[in-house]
Amino acid sequence: MESNCVQFLGDKTILITGAPGFLAKVLVEKILRLQPNVKKMYLLLRASDDKAAMQRLRSEVVEIDLFRMLRKDLGEENLNELVHEKIVPVPGDISVHNLGLKDPDLLQRMWSEIDIIINIAATTNFDERYDIGLGINTFGALNVLNFAKKCVKRQLLLHVSTAYVCGENKGLFLEKPFKMGESLSGDKKLDINVEFELMKQKLKELEHQDCTEEEISQSMKDLGMTRAKLHGWPNTYVFTKAMGEMLIGSSRENLPLVIIRPTMITSTLAEPFPGWIEGLRTIDSVIVAYGKGRLKCFLADSTSIFDLIPADMVVNAMIATATAHSGETGIQTIYHVGSSFQNPVTFGQLHDTAARYFTKKPLVARNGSPIIVSKGTILPTMAQFSLYMTLRYKLPLQILRLINIIYPWSEGDKYNDLSRKLRLAMRLVELYEPYLLFKGIFDDLNTERLRIRRKENIKEMDGSFDFDPKSINWDDYIANIHIPGLITYVLKQ
Repeated sequence: MESNCVQFLGDKTILITGAPGFLAKVLVEKILRLQPNVKKMYLLLRASDDKAAMQRLRSEVVEIDLFRMLRKDLGEENLNELVHEKIVPVPGDISVHNLGLKDPDLLQRMWSEIDIIINIAATTNFDERYDIGLGINTFGALNVLNFAKKCVKRQLLLHVSTAYVCGENKGLFLEKPFKMGESLSGDKKLDINVEFELMKQKLKELEHQDCTEEEISQSMKDLGMTRAKLHGWPNTYVFTKAMGEMLIGSSRENLPLVIIRPTMITSTLAEPFPGWIEGLRTIDSVIVAYGKGRLKCFLADSTSIFDLIPADMVVNAMIATATAHSGETGIQTIYHVGSSFQNPVTFGQLHDTAARYFTKKPLVARNGSPIIVSKGTILPTMAQFSLYMTLRYKLPLQILRLINIIYPWSEGDKYNDLSRKLRLAMRLVELYEPYLLFKGIFDDLNTERLRIRRKENIKEMDGSFDFDPKSINWDDYIANIHIPGLITYVLKQ
């Protein structure tokens, strides 16, 4: 017997932005595997034309290892036929009016066919250029909403945001929408149009000053971080995502809107197989650097909760919320999808599990020898971390600089190289500080109510759409699924 979610997906035409991103690919694979009777999926990809879009679909989505279960079950030829029949790659850009679609016939066809709009497209760089962050995360979200309003059969817009739009405050964060103009600094009014004009004016000034592209890029990054911190957000990413939520929330009219706020998305727990991941995601940079013996010191509080959630659970929650709210005129519902409230894991637990793993199964250096790791030094405040870095690295660097001045031939350019690496490391630590020392918990009352409602329906008990973090054994997941996944799919070892 089919679950409600599988039934819901049947005969639906869905627009998905953000392909070929990590989460969008997991979603597309899930739909094809569990409901091949989906009517059609339009995938919006950044590409110059139809041919380039098709090439990206093939090389960056269908042909990757994520689809190996489908390929095994259907065979290469049948999978290609299914993709050809069900998926339409569309070259476009959410930062542009009408999503950058240039073919008027295609536009009209999409507006007449699409039932569900799922917006996953985003730039996730913490210190993104302000013009790019506003274009994609803020006004891009509004462009998707305006596109959705023109879809005559529209049943729902599902927008993927991030739980960290909450900022850096402590305590319990509720699943509530932002008010237009809400600022986390408390004493300031946030005007999104003013932010847009400030960005445009700054860009114009830089261009008139004949700045290099590198200088323009850095200035726009600095502007984004400055404006974010002025209004109480730690970085450009979460600031522009919060403004995107404000715009679509205030402009939705009677369009049903669901906003999914996932926490730190990690490798798949179970589907289509355990451990699939693409690229280093938040905590993964720390895990890999530690495993390679390059990380002797951490900025973290051992008792701080790291809110992790596997990618397949996020996708399951997306499909379940779409099933629950499709066609509900005028609703706006927020869902936190994370683990900190139901099944928290601390940084200390993660560190201990990683230490045990790499002690038993060390990574291999280029010369073939095992990399021996030891427990790192964990420092709970930025002040302590800065002092450690000064004593451990900055003072020796100053001595090296003095030697370079006295004997300029002795160490070559070693001082400048080490100095550059140290500056980069400190910048990365400053960007990650709000999350390494985060003291918040994400309430998931809406998500839990949906889980309970689904469990009461016997047809949903097959586990195909599980998104309950209480089912995760964190030690087992990190040691036997996540780290092996990183080694296999990211480090390629």
